Amino acid sequence: MKTLIKSFFFILLFSSMFVEKILASETIKIGLVVPLSGEYGEIGNSILKSTRLAVKQIDDNRIKIIPKDNKANQEQTLIVSKQLFDEGVKIIIGPVFNENIKKLDQLKELTFLSFTNKLLDNPENVISAGVNSISQLNSIMKFQDVFNLERSIFLIPFSDFKDEIEHAIKKTGIKLKDKFIYDLDPTLLTSQIEEITRYKQRKQNLQDEIKRVENSNLSNKEKIIMELEKKDTLGGINFDSVIIGAFDENLKSVTTSLLYTDVSSKRVSYVTLNQWFDQSLIKEDSLQPIYFPSVNRENYDEFFKRYFEVYNVTPNHLAFLSYDLTGMIYYLLFKNNFEIDKKIFYNKNKFKGKIGIFKIDKNIITHELNLYSVENGNFKKIF
Repeated sequence: MKTLIKSFFFILLFSSMFVEKILASETIKIGLVVPLSGEYGEIGNSILKSTRLAVKQIDDNRIKIIPKDNKANQEQTLIVSKQLFDEGVKIIIGPVFNENIKKLDQLKELTFLSFTNKLLDNPENVISAGVNSISQLNSIMKFQDVFNLERSIFLIPFSDFKDEIEHAIKKTGIKLKDKFIYDLDPTLLTSQIEEITRYKQRKQNLQDEIKRVENSNLSNKEKIIMELEKKDTLGGINFDSVIIGAFDENLKSVTTSLLYTDVSSKRVSYVTLNQWFDQSLIKEDSLQPIYFPSVNRENYDEFFKRYFEVYNVTPNHLAFLSYDLTGMIYYLLFKNNFEIDKKIFYNKNKFKGKIGIFKIDKNIITHELNLYSVENGNFKKIF
């Protein structure tokens, strides 16, 4: 069957025409397993408010969101999920954190749409709905084509996300000149970046050239030496772009080390992973321009504005994702005559939400992402 792309809001507009035809009296129960108390309670409550916004927008009285507090705890996740199953729930949005999904294969009758962006070693009944590394690398590959980048290197932090990035590199077949695993310890990072960028050799090249000119008979050697002394290194860089698999302070540590080794964003393209429009990047003039894949920013800002108007608080970015997940579940159920079974997430399909286009195939969700830059103190859409 030809893959269909349907807008969430198209469905919302016209679904009322069909409601009476299909199980009009049945309640569609969707579980929500998130932390509603404790350290991560703010995240969970933001997600809960967002799902309620989506349900209000859908405007179908049969939909019922049943929230449960898992306290960001693995055992509690199992307990409350079992309670939801006993209440007749078959689809659950959540949990938030990857460590909370590990035992959910004990509840095979349930399907979980977790916020995790990790794909490896998940239980078969858990669908990763986060913005995963495959989705991000697909967007970066398009960026490579648009900017004719053919010698990218990938800097991968030695972290619990390392295997996910390497899996995505293999799955997407992204063009790389090389990849390097670096240490998160800042005291080790700089020396590793020095080695990757051949900094000491380029530094030595400069010193050798200055000495050569000093010993030459060139009539303008003083001027040449003066120009050379303005440089930090001498010699080409054997890559045209660097993809940095880092976030927050680690990203800034890596770019600082690159600048120290005289590899600025003016010489090569700095590319990183989804930064969720981190405002702190705007203030980092030295790393600009830097490019990253992400969700549709116009819709992102619109959602944040709407959410604030209703609740008078700023949502967590996962609330943006939960809004679309609620709409996606409704859309898939609508296409399946509101029969709840596992195949709705297994069959190939597409869904256009606020984030962008979700691709669903064999219990795997990928996103078609836009690509943005941070430059001149602003976020700029590239495509």
